[in-house]
Formats: sequence, structure tokens, C-alpha cells
Amino acid sequence: MKKLMTGNEAFAYGAYLSGVRVAAAYPGTPSSEILDNFSRYPGVFAEWSPNEKVSLDVAIGAAYAGTRAMCSMKHVGLNVAADSLFYAVYTGLKSGLVIVCADDPDMHSSQNEQDNRNYAKFAKCPMLEPSDSEEAKRFVGLALEMSEAFDTPVLVRSVTRLSHSSTPVEVTAEGPPPPPPAEPPLYERNAPKFVMVPSNARRRHPVVEERIKALAAHAESMPINYIEPGDDKIGIVSAGVNYHYAKEVFPHATFLKLGMVYPLPEKLIREFAARAETVLVVEELDPFLEEQLRLMGIPARGKDVFPMLGEFSPSLIRRCAVKAGLVAAPETPPEIKTGLERPIRPPMLCPGCGHRALFHVLGEAGVLVTGDIGCYTLGWAPPISAMHTTGCMGASIGVAHGIDKAGVKDDVVAVLGDSTFLHSGVHPLIDVLYNKGVTTTIISDNNATAMTGFQEHPGTGKTVQNQTTAAVDPEKLARGIGFNKVDVCDPFDIDRMAEILQDHLQSGEPSVIISRHPCALNTKEKYTPPVIDPELCINCGLCLDIGCSPLVQEEDYVRIDTLLCNGCGLCVKVCPNEAIIKQ
Repeated sequence: MKKLMTGNEAFAYGAYLSGVRVAAAYPGTPSSEILDNFSRYPGVFAEWSPNEKVSLDVAIGAAYAGTRAMCSMKHVGLNVAADSLFYAVYTGLKSGLVIVCADDPDMHSSQNEQDNRNYAKFAKCPMLEPSDSEEAKRFVGLALEMSEAFDTPVLVRSVTRLSHSSTPVEVTAEGPPPPPPAEPPLYERNAPKFVMVPSNARRRHPVVEERIKALAAHAESMPINYIEPGDDKIGIVSAGVNYHYAKEVFPHATFLKLGMVYPLPEKLIREFAARAETVLVVEELDPFLEEQLRLMGIPARGKDVFPMLGEFSPSLIRRCAVKAGLVAAPETPPEIKTGLERPIRPPMLCPGCGHRALFHVLGEAGVLVTGDIGCYTLGWAPPISAMHTTGCMGASIGVAHGIDKAGVKDDVVAVLGDSTFLHSGVHPLIDVLYNKGVTTTIISDNNATAMTGFQEHPGTGKTVQNQTTAAVDPEKLARGIGFNKVDVCDPFDIDRMAEILQDHLQSGEPSVIISRHPCALNTKEKYTPPVIDPELCINCGLCLDIGCSPLVQEEDYVRIDTLLCNGCGLCVKVCPNEAIIKQ
């Protein structure tokens, strides 16, 4: 029996079928739905961890204890978890551990376009790369078997197109096997293996080097690496979703389909290269496979044909191949001109979003705002234009502290969300206090990890499996750290928020403001939209500066699209002529 599944659903299903009973993650597009789906299976433990490093440590601990485990994250999440990945490669495990890491070519929802295949080589950790949902399901099981056979964590690479596209998956008619009896195991203590002090780590490093050699030999016989015979004029090397794209463009070529992208099967690659007149590597982002083939002395083409950046598609591969003279240009049908152009719709804050009210206040105050990763990052976009730096999760506070210590004249505030604060904002907040900074930090608390789909976090009081739990209070946490000046305000009370902001900026001490308003999409609350009196509206356009999509400027006045309006009333407060009336 087959069922359509996204890649993320298939990763979760494959993990459950393969006996994973502990999984941990921090939500990040395009990986978030893996844990969401896994958490719904019976007899499993799943958690949203405060950040990716914590989630990987949790999964490592479960594998140390003899339980198969999974950790999932987006590509930049592995930067946060890198310390844990590297030590786990040295220690090895007792049971299988799979780490599903989702890259984001073309940066659909990311601040960079890094290629995490490089982490596999860097950490000396094997990596598999499925090309569709069926392989996503199956490769999780293969990764766990390899993990146990070679005493190592195993990376499985996804990309946005695999994670979010649906293809058929073979499902078991009778359902997954029942979980094993819940009898608590005794932990096997083995300090020389699991305690990575220098003396033990020195003994483990040779193990890592021998293991990667053994994995390379194993790659030669793995059925997920294979040659598809065809026209040997062009031999295509590819993996993941790009294999399917390349098959569309080069349907008659000979293919080397790689399911394991590190370490590579050198003998199989040489056998393949010997039969092909031209070896062409089709891969997104870095020339990872191409460089390894060149190190083997194989004159492969790749990035001289295809771009180093962006997301691939069959049409892009075809255009590049035509330009390089590798395929004939297709016959183009006559162009049909309709006179219509698709309008560009930039991302924007939702109607009723508390972040908009906060950034209105910050913009009016003219402060320098160091930003972070979340919905509120849209505060940089016109017409709001009230955010001036954004780097990575948790960077806003440290960057603001550094600007402060550089002695600029501007008033500086750091802005980050509640989930981001718990992810990586606590330590830089401590740094400001410890190193005598005066930065004002604003935690924009909407009680959700909203940007990635409203996942729970340690401040919401609910777990991913919908269990009630303790909720971390950022106000109490800030005071517990040692901050004396902490205030909480609803950002829609813009006069009060402006007062608090000025008080904090003029205090000369480090401080925290918690801008608290629930996410409008998460609560689904909607109020009666205000109305505009056309007699009073002078069409000054000041209400448009808050960047709220229901506000539309007509020839003589502004109108409100009541289908879009949330009824938050922010426009009522910013109108200088009292032409917008709350009902």
C-alpha cells in the first residue's frame, strides 16, 4: 500500500518504523515537521529543546543508554549543534543515532545558503542523501543500521524541495511494530569510551580515522550507490532531488546515483568514470562531489556548467546544459503575451501582529535596532524600516553590546523573540550584565515559535506532545540573572511603550523590556475593524507607514480592507487627524 507523504513526514515515519523511541529538535524551516509528525506516534518521547545543541545532546544521551534516537534541525542549526556532533563521532554510541539536517538552497527561510555536506567531511561522519520521500523513509533505517554497525552517528541530508514535496511511500498495512517492553535498562558505564578528556580522546581519534576508511569500503557495496547504464557519451553523477531533475534533462545518459555522499565509493566512481566520455556532476550549492572526484584524478565538469548558488530545477539544469552545448535547445513555442504581470508580494507582518506596534514605537524613537531571527525580522522592511542588523539566532544582544562598547552616539536596543531568547539569548544577556553594558534588550513575547509554525517552547507551558509543563517566565529569568530594571508592556499601548523605552534608554543601566502580545495567527482572535471617516481623512499616508496590508490608499483617502483587518486598532492610534475610528 502506498501513501503520499512529504519528505518530513517520511523521515518521521521511517524513524518510527526503525525503532526510534526518543527524538529531539528545535524548529527550523524546512525541518520543523519531522518532529511534529514523529511526536504523534504512540510509545515515543519527543521534545522541542531550547536549541539544537541541547536537542542533539538529548538524542546522544538516549543512544548512549541503548535506545535508538533521532535529532532533526535545519542547516544553520547544525552550526549550533556542532560541538555535540564532533564529540559524538569520537565517543561513538551504544544504539543507533540519526541526525536529519535540512539545507535550504535559495534561502526560502534562512540567512545563508551553506552546504552541510561539508560537515560530514569535517566531522568524519557518514552522510546519506535521499532523493524522494520513499528514500527518506528507508534511509533513516539504513542510517540507524550503519550507526550501530560502525559505532557512529549518521547524518541524513534533506533540502527544502525534498522536505516539503510529496511523493508515494510504501506503508505497512498492519501498522508499525509495537514498542519493546518498557523495562528500564541499566546504563553501561564505560569511561574510556564516553569521557572525552584529552587522554581518552587521543585514543579515540585513531578509531575515527579507521572507521571512516571502513565506511568508504562499505560504500562500495551499498545498494543505494549504483550505476544506471545509458548513453556513455555523458555520465551524470548526482544525489538527492537533483538526481530526478537531471533525469528529466538527460533521460538517456548513464547515471551514477549516490545515496551516500560521504564517504564516497571510489572504486565504483572509477568504474563509472571509465565508461563515460564526459563526467558531469549535478549538485546544488558547493562543488562537494566534484572536488572529491577531481582529487581522485577524474576530470569532472560541474560548476563550470551549473551555478554555485540558488535552488536547482529541471528548467535551470536544461538552460545551463544548453548553454554549455551538452543538450540541444528545445523548440520554444511562440510566446503568448497577455499584458499581465504577476504582482510581487513581499513578506510582511500579519494584521494584528504585536511586532508591528513595537517597531512603530522604535521607529518613532529613532533608535538603532539590532535584530534577530524570527517573524519580527520583517521590522527591517519598508515602510517600517526599523531594524538595522540581523545575523543569527541570539546575535542581537551581543551585537548591541559591542556597538555600545564601541562608543557610538546612537541609542541602541536589541530585539529578539521569546523562543529565540530561550534558544540563545540568555548567555549574551548575562554578558551585558557581567561586562557592565547598558544595552536595553526587548523580548518580543508572542508566546509561540511563530515563524516556523507555532511550535511550543519552554515559555509556553506545553510540550510538543501537548502535555502541561512548567513555563519559563522571561521576566523572572531576567530578574534572577540580576537585572534590576525590567518592565512588561503590551506593545499596542504605544504611549506607555514609548514612555518605558525612553525611561530605559535614559537610565544608564542594563535593562530588559518584555513586549508581550499573543500571536494573532496563533490565537485566531479577530476584532471589529475600525472605519475611516472620508471627511476627516486628509490622505497624509502616515497610517500606511505601519505597513499593515488592510490599509489601502485610494485617490482621495485611505480605506480598510475589512476581510484582511484583524481589528487591532494600531492605525487608530497613529492617525494624526482622528479619521480612523474604532468600533
